[in-house]
Amino acid sequence: MVGARLEDATGFKEELVRNALASAIKAHRQPDKPFLVEKTRDFSVISFAGSWSADGWFSGSSTSFGETEISRRLFPSIRSIGVGDFAIVNSAFFQRFEGILGKLKEVVKVNKAVVFSGHSAGGPIAILATIWLLEQQRNSNSNPNFTPPKCITFGSPLVGNFIFSHALKREKWSTHFVHFITRYDIVPRIHLAPLPSLQSQLQTILDSLSSRSPGPALIGNVATTFFMTVMRNASAVASNVACHLMGSTNLLLDTLKNFVKLSPYRPFGTYVFFTEGGKAVVVTNPDAVLQILFYSCQLSSVGECGRISHQSLMDHWGYESKIQRNWELLHSIRLDELVKLPLSLAGRNTPLTEALNELGLSTRALMNLRAAGACEEQKMKNQERMEEKKQYTEERLSRLEEEYRAVCKVDGLGYYDAFKLQKDARDFHANIWRLELAGVWDEIIEMLKRYELPDELEGKDEWIQLATRFRRLVEPLDIANYYRHSKNDDTGPYLIKGRPKRYRFTQRWLEHKQKMIESSEESSLWAEVEELRIQTKTRTFAENEKEITELEKKIKRWINEIKDDMLLKKSTFMEWWKTLPEHHRSQSCIKDDVERMENGVDAIDTV
Repeated sequence: MVGARLEDATGFKEELVRNALASAIKAHRQPDKPFLVEKTRDFSVISFAGSWSADGWFSGSSTSFGETEISRRLFPSIRSIGVGDFAIVNSAFFQRFEGILGKLKEVVKVNKAVVFSGHSAGGPIAILATIWLLEQQRNSNSNPNFTPPKCITFGSPLVGNFIFSHALKREKWSTHFVHFITRYDIVPRIHLAPLPSLQSQLQTILDSLSSRSPGPALIGNVATTFFMTVMRNASAVASNVACHLMGSTNLLLDTLKNFVKLSPYRPFGTYVFFTEGGKAVVVTNPDAVLQILFYSCQLSSVGECGRISHQSLMDHWGYESKIQRNWELLHSIRLDELVKLPLSLAGRNTPLTEALNELGLSTRALMNLRAAGACEEQKMKNQERMEEKKQYTEERLSRLEEEYRAVCKVDGLGYYDAFKLQKDARDFHANIWRLELAGVWDEIIEMLKRYELPDELEGKDEWIQLATRFRRLVEPLDIANYYRHSKNDDTGPYLIKGRPKRYRFTQRWLEHKQKMIESSEESSLWAEVEELRIQTKTRTFAENEKEITELEKKIKRWINEIKDDMLLKKSTFMEWWKTLPEHHRSQSCIKDDVERMENGVDAIDTV
């Protein structure tokens, strides 16, 4: 998209951005207040002041980059659902956010339109506040038609690792964030360098930034040393990511990671880079943003170092001139089709090439941007390939249900026990279908683990529904196969040692989507039955009573999902359950269900 209005390219109206910037700058003048609240016609704008103390940028943690795991209580969605990894966040910014959260709750309403804004170190607080409110809205059942909050930052430092981008895209929250960056502003790049390398100059630099006018001393060695240290580390991070994007198989890169720790912080959301020629380059690909953060500050000669290092401090206060005074003159260029970018800008005179030239992007930078685009395209192709297998998966699941499960139920044995016995040809065919389906889902899970599929996939309803159907129908067969071959004797209990990731991942999808408090354990109940059967052979009923009662409660809860298979007269469960003491069975929560099955009434008929 070339030549579009900036508000069309970002989805944020001019008036809203202007108000957000004015409020963010105003917040700096009142640092004693946790935030400022200003109301416009359509939104309440809540802005946060920056911090000019080094402790407000890097906490006293033992890590080089001041990072910590994000709060699982406040931010349950900011994780990779299947893998289970929670995001990494800057500890200093997070501690500051936690410190003002109580007061923030007093003024923020879940169903009211809010814009959070911040300049400099106020940006990360605005980001965390926005995500917190999005989490509150997600967990609120009172008003499904709420207006999501928006976040607008100016010269904000990076706040979290790549899981921020992954999770926000999955939850469809990424479009609510827009970050404005001037070309040379050093602040958005600071956290690409470790604290030990910056510690001796950081407070001096922050003092200069707070005064808005670098003194003579900073024009010399301090500013230059600081700038070069940050950009040297930014180069290492950008190069490492570029190698990954280009599919490098050099083992030396992995070996170096064990000795040289790189910054975990990564961009997310929509970035707007201002050029010095009055253009605004809009980028949403986080890997592309990272490359631009480095290459737009690359020096063309050593002689530029002093001037650019000084400019990198001055640009941090250049947003008012770019936005408040020149908005109407800005030409917007949105980098959507990265793979189509030219490899050389020489001899080209288009709005796109002019904007890229004004950002100072070299041929290497353009190659890396194209690699970022190619990686994104490959993820889409991987998803298309998996989409082609969806129909096959649905057909196999239907055959398992209609040609195997239903037939086994008529026989009174149940498909779990029939599969475990393997006495009929249909059991053999069911095993083939089980293995084929396992292969499909193992491929999907492995790609998810390597983040080779679009971030949105884990949140798509059709995939969650298909995965849940697969898990509920096929996992009992895996459990039957596990205990049929006595793998528990060598490996250990199925749930602890033998459960494949294809079931762990897909179970977490459903639990997250439905905001479950209790685990969705319906597909793995047979494993608990098998373990209790084993335990009751060597332990008394009294020793196992608690576990038996808990199992019965789970069966009661999931009776419709497991479709009475456990309660069939000849099932492994029923034969074992009938050996339990009479006084227990007469008071069991599943007593009525057992009697219903004995009278030939299905659970579905009682609903």
